[in-house]
Amino acid sequence: MTESKHFYQTFQPTHYNVYIDINRATKQISGTSTITGDAKESTISVHEKYMTISSVTADGTAVPFTLDEAAEGLHIDLGKTGGTTVAITYTAPLTDSMMGIYPSYYELNGEKKQIIGTQFETTAARQAFPCVDEPEAKATFDLAIKFDEQPGETILSNMPEVKTENGVHYFDTTKKMSSYLIAFAFGDLQKKVTKTKSGVEVGVFATKAHQANELDFALDIAKRSIEFYEDFYQTPYPLPHSWQLALPDFSAGAMENWGLVTYREAYLLLDPANTALDMKQRVATVIAHELAHQWFGDLVTMKWWDDLWLNESFANMMEYVAIDALEPDWHIWETFQTSDAPMALQRDATDGVQSVHVQVEDPAEIDALFDSAIVYAKGARMLVMARALVGDDALRRGLKAYFEAHQYNNAKGADLWAALGEASGMDVGSIMNTWLEQPGYPVVTAAVENGNLTLKQTQFFVGEGQDQGRQWKIPLNSNYAAAPAIFEDQTVTLGNYADLRQAAGEPFRVNVGNNSHFIVKYDDTLLNDILDHVADLDAISQLQVLQDLRLLADGRQISYAAVVPLLTRFADNPATVVNAALYRIANNLKKFVTPDSAEEKALQGLFDRLSAQQVARLGWTPQATDTNDDQLTRPYVLNAALYAQNAQAIQDAHALFTANADHLGALSADVRVLVLANEVKHFGTAELFDHLLAEYRTSTDPSYKADLAAAVTTTTDAALITKLIGVFEDADTVKPQDLRAWYRGTLANNAAQQAAWDWLRNDWQWLEDTVGGDMEFTTYITVTAGVFHTPERFAEFKAFFEPKINTPGLTREIKMDTKVIGSRVSLIEDEKAAVNAAVAQASQA
Repeated sequence: MTESKHFYQTFQPTHYNVYIDINRATKQISGTSTITGDAKESTISVHEKYMTISSVTADGTAVPFTLDEAAEGLHIDLGKTGGTTVAITYTAPLTDSMMGIYPSYYELNGEKKQIIGTQFETTAARQAFPCVDEPEAKATFDLAIKFDEQPGETILSNMPEVKTENGVHYFDTTKKMSSYLIAFAFGDLQKKVTKTKSGVEVGVFATKAHQANELDFALDIAKRSIEFYEDFYQTPYPLPHSWQLALPDFSAGAMENWGLVTYREAYLLLDPANTALDMKQRVATVIAHELAHQWFGDLVTMKWWDDLWLNESFANMMEYVAIDALEPDWHIWETFQTSDAPMALQRDATDGVQSVHVQVEDPAEIDALFDSAIVYAKGARMLVMARALVGDDALRRGLKAYFEAHQYNNAKGADLWAALGEASGMDVGSIMNTWLEQPGYPVVTAAVENGNLTLKQTQFFVGEGQDQGRQWKIPLNSNYAAAPAIFEDQTVTLGNYADLRQAAGEPFRVNVGNNSHFIVKYDDTLLNDILDHVADLDAISQLQVLQDLRLLADGRQISYAAVVPLLTRFADNPATVVNAALYRIANNLKKFVTPDSAEEKALQGLFDRLSAQQVARLGWTPQATDTNDDQLTRPYVLNAALYAQNAQAIQDAHALFTANADHLGALSADVRVLVLANEVKHFGTAELFDHLLAEYRTSTDPSYKADLAAAVTTTTDAALITKLIGVFEDADTVKPQDLRAWYRGTLANNAAQQAAWDWLRNDWQWLEDTVGGDMEFTTYITVTAGVFHTPERFAEFKAFFEPKINTPGLTREIKMDTKVIGSRVSLIEDEKAAVNAAVAQASQA
């Protein structure tokens, strides 16, 4: 049911006393939620879900109440308005859904153990204690937790523990905060603790299944991130401590609970001696993202979920700002260009995509808002644009004013733009709202017409799209002074091209730096000029050339066949960003060929040609002289050589496997997944499969486990594929949080695709029961759409998912992904002959 009225309109809490008793053995919780607040109506509404309510009192007197399961609440008849204290006594189940209060499972020395943790965003605090579970309903909280405690166990919460009496742990009163940011956890934990320069206690906590040194990296990044943000925001960290907790079972990547940030183990813990650089960067940016939220999201919170982007887009940008300051040698903004930017551009080009700012009410639809390509990546690109427009000084002044005006309260997007506008003297809101309130983005066509250089903006679509005449205020960032700073008309003429070109002395380009959210279609005159001077361009600009050509090909504005001959120009570039863009195009070409066909042989020849010199330069073994680019590029080119069936690459990987057969985890993390997958594909046996599966079950290294999963899902043996599908629902082997990666790996394996697809369709109800409450549930649809590219699979996809199109939370994803597969199938069917001819020629050249 859609909530026509927010519960906060009926009752505005100011303080909670929450007592919860948790019994792990019986999987039951019981408690009392005592809420002091202002009743705006004589009948107030409070959220609860999956609870049995035994009594409700107001100011000590029992009052009538009714349950409303559709609205996930209870309506309490006070018979009066004004100040009141309501006490609700209840019981509820402890679930395995990774939402609300739930157990995380792990093994230590062969013994199964568990720790209890919480995940309340978006609307699951109501599963833990009755509350007004809306972001605007900020209050202070006193938490008292009792549990079936064992000697030596640790309990953590948002605030420090102040006392323990009769087995009840009492925590200090929180700051004024939203219910979804409350958190607590307990179990047999290890920790490492330090302090920031300003005295904030920073700690990292994990189960004792991990080595102690796996906590070191996170502790260092967390401490330095808080110190950086205190300086950048010019606002002190508001709490006495900042705990980072790794949970063995966790549905999201991490969660910014105020003072007790929770993480998937893979995004907090790492082996400092053998973790690939890209994984270290990933962990660092996740930590910096969550700690950015401690101010932006926690101290100041969006008023309602329609401004979710305000939290996530900002933290997504700030993770890069912070890590760039903390680890400048990483050039972390390059990662933004190879991950966030292409993800946003691809998703945002499909007609029907959500805008960054979306009206939403239904809880199921709120979870569906977490479209990472839009709310995180596109939103972050918008803020990068805003930062470039106003500059860092104005950004920091604006943020300081924003925090001062709204701390411990709520804000809307307009409040941020107003603060930045005041600090910069620019009308930031009018520019940014053209990106915030409407979906999609423009393609700027640059052409020489009748001797004049002209620009035109139209909405860009991959697949069919309904052009509604949308226009954007585009920060052009051109290298020619004749171009306007903000392009807001449909067309503009810049002047005589020959004169402009001679004066500039370099090819005309727009979106220099690739920071604005649009792509460029240059006509042949302009594009050829750029390509003739491509070696003079910096790495980001070369990435951008490839990125825009790929998208234009996806959008049928140019042919993939025209792009193929250009690839070899970029093949020997040492920059990771260029290789990321190059191999994204090359890997797209795989969809145009049938496995084991003559066309695939030609494509493998092209991959061999693209990768040969880089493989010879970098080899399989990391060197002390490796640059960061070398470390990050090596997997791209070795993976290409293996796809090419390069005999030397296959043997080199096999030799590495053989030399490390007794301790596979010690293989260099940079190449480990390639070595393991190569062994499974070319030298695989049932014994090897079982060995890798056993390693997966017993290892506690998240990075190694991910490599093992990626390797075993490449098996081509029919009996082993059956065994592989058989572990999907074995939670002792594959945790539900990790199942999507297993499914995707198996689905992308041509030999196993049918089995994986059959499993999804046959066991959809099991999947929904297991992870249906998880905000990542819809991504099983996204993953499927990312792999399928034939008319047959497209028909099967529609036959299975279209009957589910009205399921709350799934509607937009099914509609979007149907368009995604449909446009891809159409493109392949129309262009495969021309593309394969171009590939055949390029592979021989």
